[in-house]
Amino acid sequence: MTPLLRLLKGRGFPGKVLLTRRSDPLDASGIYGSPSGSGRSFSENDVGSNEQNNDFSEEIFQGANAVSTSVNVNKSKPSVSNMDSVSIEPQKTPPTARATDSARVTKFKKELSAPTVILEKLRELAWSGVPPYMRPDVWRLLLGYAPPNSDRREGVLRRKRLEYVDCVAQYYDIPDTERSDDEINMLRQIAVDCPRTVPDVSFFHQATVQKSLERILYTWAIRHPASGYVQGINDLVTPFLVVFLSEYLEGSMENWSTLDLSEEKIINIEADCYWCLSKLLDGMQDHYTFAQPGIQRLVFKLKELVWRIDEPVSRHMEEQGLEFLQFAFRWFNCLLIREIPFRLVTRLWDTYLAEGDALPDFLVYICVSFLLTWSDKLLKLDFQEMVMFIQHIPTHNWMDQELEMVLSRAYMWHTMFNNSPSHLAS
Repeated sequence: MTPLLRLLKGRGFPGKVLLTRRSDPLDASGIYGSPSGSGRSFSENDVGSNEQNNDFSEEIFQGANAVSTSVNVNKSKPSVSNMDSVSIEPQKTPPTARATDSARVTKFKKELSAPTVILEKLRELAWSGVPPYMRPDVWRLLLGYAPPNSDRREGVLRRKRLEYVDCVAQYYDIPDTERSDDEINMLRQIAVDCPRTVPDVSFFHQATVQKSLERILYTWAIRHPASGYVQGINDLVTPFLVVFLSEYLEGSMENWSTLDLSEEKIINIEADCYWCLSKLLDGMQDHYTFAQPGIQRLVFKLKELVWRIDEPVSRHMEEQGLEFLQFAFRWFNCLLIREIPFRLVTRLWDTYLAEGDALPDFLVYICVSFLLTWSDKLLKLDFQEMVMFIQHIPTHNWMDQELEMVLSRAYMWHTMFNNSPSHLAS
């Protein structure tokens, strides 16, 4: 097997080789106490070093000769598993030198301190990870919630936060007698789902946290009647809530308490979560409308890509009668939040938000990479065993290295296939 095929199969990666999208990796400890792109903008209108993990921040592309940009594609061979030569033309040349945390932090500081932030440059930096203490500002900018112009930023945030307060007063802080039956049922469903949100993280068990989730979700649902509340959206609020709380609370998230915050701060945090959720879902509205057609399209594309990239796995799943919709629907509905340790979610979302409006498309490649991480295992399982395995994928011990590998393969396959639709033609 050629070095390229070993890369495509997710095997044979020497040491800590990473094929990341951007040339500057980030090694930053997250707010969880664990070690922790270029896309278009969303609708409207980018740490401290952990010396023990500096090795992980290296991006020494040892396999550069194995993935030559000068190799040609043989279009007569539809499956990657049959391809001996593939043309790969990444937008960014893989790094050949070590990039340090201090250099990345300096670049972030330079971009964020500019009178007007250049979002494309910020996206390039954020794709490979954002220093945790800069994440709130970077996420607001990437989502288009905060304007790039620094002179306008404070005023815009103040106005949007006041608007959220008005919405809560108008839609949430009212008696049930002023709600329709559908609104009452929706609020009840949200109240049931909030305690189930991220059940393995004790922070989300706090009553005040669940009440904030309830206010955000109900207000969003009322103001977006085309979809209303859909189970799974509750998961999408959690990364925003943790990131914006980190501006006010220090230490491990497990030790946080929202009782330590004033009502004004809690409302500001909720407002930022509400508006950022709105911006995120503006780019994927049909994922949550009736029958969720956007997600169904992504599941179909996932199935096609798995067949092209790893035909033996695709054939085995088909022979066993396992439908992609049985497991991948949840992946797309919750943006993989339920499939990886929560301590890694904000790092994953750095890449999500850096992708901008291109996120749904790139998400498919992330899911392909995630699934084929387990290709050898899947080939040995029958239908029932595969169902049980995929429902409880063993990622609880994952650290940044495993997540970065998933993103690296996703970027590589996206580079290969996304601009070559003929490769995906049945």
